Amino acid sequence: MNPSTKLVPELRSGSQVLIEALQRNGVKQIFGYPGGTIMPVYDALVGSGLKHYLCRHEQGAALAADAYGRVTRKAGVCMATSGPGATNLVTGIANAFMDSVPMVVITGQVPSALQGTDAFQEVDIFGITMPVVKHSYIVRNVADIPGIINEAFQLAENGRPGPVLIDLPKDISMGAGEAVYSAPVPLPVAPDPDPDALQAASDMLSKARRPLVIAGGGIAISNSVEAFRAFIDRTGLPVTSTLKGLGIMPTDHPGYVGMLGMHGNGAANHAVQNCDLLMVVGARFDDRATGHLSQFAQSARIIHLDIDPAEISKLRKADVAVVSELKPALEQIRPEHKANSTWSAQCLNWKKEFAWRYDAPAKGIYAPRLLRDLSRAKPQGLTITCDVGQHQMWVAQHCSFNDPLEHLSSGGLGTMGYGLPAAIGAKIAKPENMVICVSGDGSIMMNIQELATIKRYGIDVKILLFDNSALGLVRQWQEIFFDGNYSEVHLADNPDFAGVARAFGIQARTISETGEVDEALEWLLQSEGAAMLHVSIDSMENVWPLVPPGKPNHKMMSGITGERR
Repeated sequence: MNPSTKLVPELRSGSQVLIEALQRNGVKQIFGYPGGTIMPVYDALVGSGLKHYLCRHEQGAALAADAYGRVTRKAGVCMATSGPGATNLVTGIANAFMDSVPMVVITGQVPSALQGTDAFQEVDIFGITMPVVKHSYIVRNVADIPGIINEAFQLAENGRPGPVLIDLPKDISMGAGEAVYSAPVPLPVAPDPDPDALQAASDMLSKARRPLVIAGGGIAISNSVEAFRAFIDRTGLPVTSTLKGLGIMPTDHPGYVGMLGMHGNGAANHAVQNCDLLMVVGARFDDRATGHLSQFAQSARIIHLDIDPAEISKLRKADVAVVSELKPALEQIRPEHKANSTWSAQCLNWKKEFAWRYDAPAKGIYAPRLLRDLSRAKPQGLTITCDVGQHQMWVAQHCSFNDPLEHLSSGGLGTMGYGLPAAIGAKIAKPENMVICVSGDGSIMMNIQELATIKRYGIDVKILLFDNSALGLVRQWQEIFFDGNYSEVHLADNPDFAGVARAFGIQARTISETGEVDEALEWLLQSEGAAMLHVSIDSMENVWPLVPPGKPNHKMMSGITGERR
């Protein structure tokens, strides 16, 4: 070679650089839907080795990526075109943001020269999503893509996880440039726990007569479950959990009192209201957990552990705050002795007093009892993905969970339609696990098109569909708080859901009598491939107990019989 000859760097399209940068970050699966401005990226996908799952709605793609992120604790990736493709992702992005789920979202955008001109399918997705992302980017140069992708994954997965948006104009995805790869720059790590705060927490626990712990979803997010369980075994503290904290303590653990909150167990709500010290770990005092905030655990001092300083004293002032990763904090908080045995015994007595009952007479199928039976029959490694509504609360109340990854539910946003695409993402993330989507007749219709995704890719998802021909939770509130003025909640014109499933090529059956339950559950659990069990239940069945809005947690309504109405 002539020494004077200059090497010309290899120019590659922005789309090719993007795909390679995703691969360098360990991405193997993408959920998405193609369209005009993202088409160059789909062109580069061909032959890349990345597995793309074509969901049938962009919201389905985002929610599948959400569940993938929850299960793997690595950022799920979803992708869509500009305009309606991008806006259809927004609910899934907000869902991930509210529940602190790692996600990287890639949207196509109109060419840079057309931005701001109201071009075809142009929306400011950067601006639209700003309140519900951890960070966002608009790519301006092909050379910037590797660095942006590296940083996006680091931001999504570290600290308090969340979604990160990358908006990619079409001229950048089609344009040629030189890829500039470099090692990711490490992000600042969470601070070590403050020794003074750790000592103060230890001292407060030692002096407390009625201490209680609230286990929140942050424990699972930070991979601190084993450290938390060791802390509880060491201290003997009784434990309640939030909805997202289910499974952090095994349901049958002697120190576990139950889920607190609006539809929580009476034992948990009474324990919270009577404690004199509340240690809150990885939770954020959500209104559905606290009830009337000013009357929540009124006599209790507060120890609050969280990685996000913004959550400390946001809703309830913390007497001691520990801002750090949870695991080292839990390992270093060491009270002088175990929790008061008299108080622990009182919590255990409440647990017995408020234990769920399943012996109420019923003409038809009683959903809580069916879910209890499902939980008893479930195989090891079962994951339940839950939609939103009465069935969501019944699952939280009546299914037993020994690991937080056994229960995926839309907590902060309460997204109807979450369950089915979440089941897809969860099964792809852990194909060896059985995945059951528990849904309702209202929720299933929100993303029922994803049955086609299940069929296309042969995804072995089981669907347990409760059908009460109503928007059950709204109907219940209208019955109790709006004098029975039922407005737009009746769904008596539902389709034949089993027939709909079969039309998508998925085996299905319907039951409506109590005597059919055992055999039908066995069929669902033993069936090969995707299957739906459609369960008809009483349209007037309610979820009990219920803390009315604006009331403290111990002011629970429990129906006429105390357990069912």
